[in-house]
Amino acid sequence: MAELKLKNLQKTYEDGPTVIHGIDLDIRDGEFMVFVGPSGCGKTTTLRMIAGLEDISGGDLSIGQRRVNDVPAAKRGVAMVFQSYALYPHMTVRENMGFGLKLAKKPKAEINEAVERAAQVLQITHLLERKPKALSGGQRQRVAIGRAIVRKPDVFLFDEPLSNLDASLRVQMRIELAKLHKDLATTMIYVTHDQVEAMTLGDRIAVFNGGRIEQVGTPLELYQQPANQFVAGFLGSPKMNFLPAQLRSGSNSGSDIVLAGNTSITLPQQYRLQSGSPITLGVRPEHIAWQGQAEDNAIPASVDLVEHLGGEQIIYARADGMDTQIAFSLPSKETAPHRGERVWLKPELAACHLFDAAGLALPGSGQPYP
Repeated sequence: MAELKLKNLQKTYEDGPTVIHGIDLDIRDGEFMVFVGPSGCGKTTTLRMIAGLEDISGGDLSIGQRRVNDVPAAKRGVAMVFQSYALYPHMTVRENMGFGLKLAKKPKAEINEAVERAAQVLQITHLLERKPKALSGGQRQRVAIGRAIVRKPDVFLFDEPLSNLDASLRVQMRIELAKLHKDLATTMIYVTHDQVEAMTLGDRIAVFNGGRIEQVGTPLELYQQPANQFVAGFLGSPKMNFLPAQLRSGSNSGSDIVLAGNTSITLPQQYRLQSGSPITLGVRPEHIAWQGQAEDNAIPASVDLVEHLGGEQIIYARADGMDTQIAFSLPSKETAPHRGERVWLKPELAACHLFDAAGLALPGSGQPYP
């Protein structure tokens, strides 16, 4: 069993700041969990505490049924793959992959069998006699992963392993990591600041911010039902549009949202907030349509920029009476408005999100996930 339990996990540096403020998280056996967040949010520090490379200042960390706060890194049953490949340049691929088992004084036959098996899984058997300088970046990263596989750990830990690769190779390696997880059926924890990696790889995602976890859920749950404005803005490219507004007294038919510039939108949901309360309306670019004339529940704006991205177009428009730019997307085959053109932007009302003055999502807003 390789489930992990983090209970009130804390990290405070001596004569320094507290960087992890009491994290509670359960990671299931065989799960691919992704830690995502901006630089300095605490995701890598948490991973290093799990690995035993950082001391735990408070709380409990359990792997399986064992509390491992004071267990040395080598005895925790984890293997870590770093951002830098950390390969020995004078050793062959075979020697690099088997070095940990050699230090553990495993029999040579056992080492060779483990290396061959891992190389076959990673499709690098033909590289076993090469040295790192003769490998590409993607091949070196496979070797680093293979070095972890041969140890047969209970938990794999990945610290931004793809950040040194070019864009096309990152896509290829994402696919291979997903296949690897399926083949090995082992618990994996993956740290990244790249929300695309998080959305495509994770069974579940933990969104970090300021040494705390903002929300944990499946990629679709976090995308469609963010708990707060931070999560809503972090996941998605382009990110969710945020428009300052006030809630006006609702009726049985819904709630009136008054935007800056005195534009109003009527949402079908009802919200329990006092009339006049400041709120933020959130809507994703794919949930906005445009038209060339005024209509109810449409926001008047002027187009600033049109980006052509091959399969889609991203249009940026400036809303009337707001110092806010609104992004919306269109398929490339559709006609887009021109720069400077007057448009009216109509959000998909059922997919709109509302956040209170503290940035918390109001119950009932957003698009429910299947």
